[in-house]
Amino acid sequence: MKEYIDTGKKDTRSGFGAGLLEAGRRDGRVVALAADLKGSLKMNAFAAEFPERFVECGIAEANMVGVAAGLALAGKVPFCGSFAEFITGRVYDQIRQEVAYGGTNVKLASSHAGITLGEDGATHQTMEDIALMRALPGMTVLVPCDYNQTVQATLAAAAFEGPVYLRFGRPAVPNFTDPSEPFEIGKVYVLNEGADVTLISCGHTVWESLEAARLLEERGIRAEVLNAATVKPLDTKTIAASAAKTGKVVVTEEHNAAGGLGEAVAAALAAEGVCAKMRFINGGDRFGRSGSPAELMKAYGLTAENIAATALGF
Repeated sequence: MKEYIDTGKKDTRSGFGAGLLEAGRRDGRVVALAADLKGSLKMNAFAAEFPERFVECGIAEANMVGVAAGLALAGKVPFCGSFAEFITGRVYDQIRQEVAYGGTNVKLASSHAGITLGEDGATHQTMEDIALMRALPGMTVLVPCDYNQTVQATLAAAAFEGPVYLRFGRPAVPNFTDPSEPFEIGKVYVLNEGADVTLISCGHTVWESLEAARLLEERGIRAEVLNAATVKPLDTKTIAASAAKTGKVVVTEEHNAAGGLGEAVAAALAAEGVCAKMRFINGGDRFGRSGSPAELMKAYGLTAENIAATALGF
């Protein structure tokens, strides 16, 4: 099994901030908009270096998306930053009509996604955002797994022509991917090769899947670990090849069951004609609740121990 080293825990939202700053340096068309959450989205450095390319829209996400669409039509590459709950559910109509419908080149940067937002509780924890964004025609959905990959995903989003939803989080999580590896939109990354079971995940749960693979190896079970950092468009060929090889798939995500990665994987395997036993670890059909990120990950079963136990259940 390939060994991955946690080089020091970092929050993925800071990866976005670093990636946005570098994107701004590379391309003068890149602009940033915030909804009174510049600090939370780690956009401070961009705003300080490029004040003429930063727009503070205040607590007005719908207006922010409209302004971004206008800037995109004028040739800019706008990044809109807010909490995941606010930049999806609160302004879905604006995203649908002004961004997705016209294929407008707007990048939606969503922080504090999922239950790992923590103590703020269900009103701020979105577990439905991937489903909302996946449903929009032409919307690309990126869920990078750590700080390094979020930096690269942000750069890739800036260079990509078309609407992008970029999801990241609040807590510091293990940082283990190669910082120099460019992010390839539409690619599922094979982090570990195995023959007995396939573990597929995205975002914060990728590290947990790697740790689960280590626990399974101690039991003589070789797990193949896939990082589905692009949830849409999904790399169905890589997923189908792995599932055909192992015959068993466990999909883990910090998102509810409806419309998330698990359903996307199941649809992909059906379309490819691959028969495999499947298990899904997610938020089910529930809202979030208050608690520390670690407490909530355990409560929702999104831990290495539960992933390994689920695989053993086959």
